[in-house]
Amino acid sequence: MEPHRRRSNAVLLLLIVSFPAILLPSPVAVAKEEKVELTVYYEALCPSSEDFITEYLNKIFDNGLISIVDLKLSPYGNAQISSNGTIVCQHGKWECLLNTIEACAIHVWPDVSDHFPFVYCVERLNQDENYTEWETCFEILNLDSKPVADCYRSGLGHKLEIGYADETMALEPPHVYVPWVVVDGQPLYDDYTNFISYICKAYKGSNLPQACLGLSHLIRGPRNAEKHLSHVCYKEDDVKSKSTLTEFISSMADSWISLLA
Repeated sequence: MEPHRRRSNAVLLLLIVSFPAILLPSPVAVAKEEKVELTVYYEALCPSSEDFITEYLNKIFDNGLISIVDLKLSPYGNAQISSNGTIVCQHGKWECLLNTIEACAIHVWPDVSDHFPFVYCVERLNQDENYTEWETCFEILNLDSKPVADCYRSGLGHKLEIGYADETMALEPPHVYVPWVVVDGQPLYDDYTNFISYICKAYKGSNLPQACLGLSHLIRGPRNAEKHLSHVCYKEDDVKSKSTLTEFISSMADSWISLLA
């Protein structure tokens, strides 16, 4: 077996082992109006975004907290729109591709329990520097790739990204870095990994999930957003590639889409 294929199989096995908790949440009956709004602004190849999604955010599907949360993902981050309307991403063309693919997945499968496993899978591969293998997530999760490929090829994905750009640029206060985690309209700043405590404090319903018991005392409160945080991706950072090969292979990115149809 080729080394590349062995690596791919190892990644697939790891992802399959990791997914049961995500696909089997513990349900709690909660009215939609009682749910806490949780919005995560991120970009696909920012290491701290990858880490937050795969090591922290995924836990709310495992512990049942998703039942009291209205989770919204915004895959745009620190990208910018050039004068000719093209989107320029902080970590290069592969990030633009993956942001758009994830935006299409969210559009195609609007229920968070349907699109989050795909986003998680892609970000898990990104975390392991296997971002060029993102299309294997369709196979892992037994998903039809065609609707996502059609979304990307038709230009709908670009329009979705423009929408996420508008949402991100309209943030008050403005985001300073990603991941930028917001609970009921309030940014958590550098305490974003403690988001579960904020969710539990904000929840006013009667059916309190087990995961919330004893967490209220953990909230530290937001700090100065200008404080240096070495593990996040700042808007002003000029990081153009995930690796030395990114710019070379980014010209091939669109060809991957043609293989999905």
